[in-house]
Amino acid sequence: MNLETQWATLLWMLASGGILGIAFDSYRVVSGQLRFPRWSVHALDLLYWLAAALFVFRTLYHSNHGELRFYVFLGLFLGIWIYFLFLSVITERFVLMLMRIANKIYHFIVRMIEIFIIAPLLWLVKVIRILLGFIWIVLLFLGRVTLLPIWKLSVWVLRPIWTRLRIPQGWDKVRRWAAMWRERAVRLLRWFNKE
Repeated sequence: MNLETQWATLLWMLASGGILGIAFDSYRVVSGQLRFPRWSVHALDLLYWLAAALFVFRTLYHSNHGELRFYVFLGLFLGIWIYFLFLSVITERFVLMLMRIANKIYHFIVRMIEIFIIAPLLWLVKVIRILLGFIWIVLLFLGRVTLLPIWKLSVWVLRPIWTRLRIPQGWDKVRRWAAMWRERAVRLLRWFNKE
C-alpha cells in the first residue's frame, strides 16, 4: 500500500470518528429528550454500535479495501477526540434547537388540524343535531295538528259500521289482526296525548 492511500485512509478514519461522535451526541440528546423506556435504551445502544461498526468497516473498505493497520485505529481515536474537544457542545445545542423546531412544527400542525378539521366537524355535528331536533319537533307538531284529528274523525265515523259488521267465525285471524292494530292505534293516540 502506498503512502497516498495510507494518508487518505487516515483522513477517512478521522472523518469517520467525527461522524460517529456527531451520531452519538445526537442519539444521546434525542434519547434524553424523548425519555425512551429503560429497556429500549439498551437495544438502541446496541443498534447504534452495530450501525457504527458497519459504517466504519464500509468506509475502511472504500478507502483501502479493508486492510486494518494501526493508523486506522489512530485516525478513529483522533477523529472522536477532536470532535468531543471542539464540536460536542455545538452539536448538542444544534440537536436541541432542531428538536424545539420540530416540536413547534408538530404543535402548529396539531393546532391547524384542530382549527381547520376538527372544529368544523364538531360544528357540523351540532348543526345537524339542531336541524334534526327541529325537524322532529315540526313532525310531532304536524302529527298532532293534522293526523290526530283525522284519525279521531275516521274512528268516530267508522265505529258504527265496525260494530254492526258481522264477521263470520272463520275470520278469527282477521279479528285478532284488527284487535292488534286497534290496540296499537290506541297506544299511539295515548303517546301523542301525553304532552
